[in-house]
Amino acid sequence: MRADPGMATIDIDLKPSGDRQALAEALARRVAGALAQAVAQRGKGLLAVSGGTTPALFFKTLAEAAIDWSRVTVTLVDERFVPETSPRSNAGLARANLMTGRASAATFVGLYSDAPDVETAAAAASKAVTELGLPLDVAVLGMGGDGHTASFFPDAASLSRLLDPAGREIVAPVHAESGGEPRLTLTLPVLVEARMLALHIEGEAKRTVLDGVLGGDDLPVGRVLKLSARPVEVYWAP
Repeated sequence: MRADPGMATIDIDLKPSGDRQALAEALARRVAGALAQAVAQRGKGLLAVSGGTTPALFFKTLAEAAIDWSRVTVTLVDERFVPETSPRSNAGLARANLMTGRASAATFVGLYSDAPDVETAAAAASKAVTELGLPLDVAVLGMGGDGHTASFFPDAASLSRLLDPAGREIVAPVHAESGGEPRLTLTLPVLVEARMLALHIEGEAKRTVLDGVLGGDDLPVGRVLKLSARPVEVYWAP
């Protein structure tokens, strides 16, 4: 599916499913296949996942994939500046739903650290993610009803820096009123260079937001879709 809102061309690979269970299974198969290929070709796989309410079923399905999880490292697309014990922690969500079963053999590297502020935590996370060996093999994004993805909130004070395709930051701090707590996020250059980039969304409301972006609405998720090194695979179910 291709759209040309003004001068910006967006090319996506839309993969709809009839229901959310089928969607979770389809996305899990694709991600598992990409990780298995990475392990076969390079000896390791690097996966970045998102938080929120959408991915839990996908996580539980992916966790049972029959791949060599001992060679896979899982990290996060973004994180709230809260410890894993917080119910709002993306790391806590991933550990409870993804790092189980077969996937418990994988290594998990979060973005949060017990630093004095989110800026210091972002610097530490940048070093940790860099040491994992970029580019990402797979990054799975979510999307909010406001068109944000990762922690690229429309009202973020540093949005232009986060979305700068020439930026050199790996993990950046984010302050946005709509985001609640301060955040840590992988930046646009890191995400768009992933060997596989997927957008996982559910519900008619989010499909409407996506259609608006394809029609020319200027929202952060549109910048990612436009600048991805390859068409973003969009997994959607009503």
